[in-house]
Amino acid sequence: MNHPPARYATVPTPPGPFTVVVTTSEGRDVVLASGWTAEVDELLPVIHRQLRPTWVERADTLPVLETVEAFVVGDVTAIDQVEVRQRSGPFLEDAWEVLRTVPAGQPDTYTAFAARCGRPAAVRAAAGACARNAAALFVPCHRVLATGGGLGGFRWGTPVKRWLLDHEAEHAAVPVSVEA
Repeated sequence: MNHPPARYATVPTPPGPFTVVVTTSEGRDVVLASGWTAEVDELLPVIHRQLRPTWVERADTLPVLETVEAFVVGDVTAIDQVEVRQRSGPFLEDAWEVLRTVPAGQPDTYTAFAARCGRPAAVRAAAGACARNAAALFVPCHRVLATGGGLGGFRWGTPVKRWLLDHEAEHAAVPVSVEA
C-alpha cells in the first residue's frame, strides 16, 4: 500500500524532546504519532500499517508544535482540538476518543476509564488502549492511573507521566464555587 509522505519535527519540553509525526489531510496536519523521543524511528512502528507513511521528512517546525509549546507553558487544554488519526479495532478506536474526554488535572483509574468506555468489565482492554496509543499527549493516556492509585505504565516512562500529571494538576482550570 502506498502511503503519502509524512513530516516530523521535535521540540524541547521539560521532560525531554517531544517528536510529532504528521500527515496532511484536506490541507490540515493530522497527528499520526508522537512521544518523548528525538528519534522518529521510535514512533514509526506504532503507526498502524494502514496509516504508516512510506517515508518521512524532517521539518524545521510544524504548526502542531505551537500547541505543544502552549501546553508546556500552562494551557493544558491546547491539545484538545489537535486532529489525530489512529486505526485499530472498534473498541480501541472508541477508547482513544474517550481518552480525549478525560479532563486535565482529573485523571481516571483504569477501572473508571473502562466504565467511561461503556465496558466496566473491560479493565484490561482499557489498559491495552492506553498502551497501544500512538499519539501520546494528544490522546492523553497519561491521564489514566493504576486502579490501586499508582502511576501504572507509560510508553515514555513514569517520570514523564508524573511530570504531565503534576503539570496538568497545577494548570487545569478548577471550577470555583461561588456562593450567593
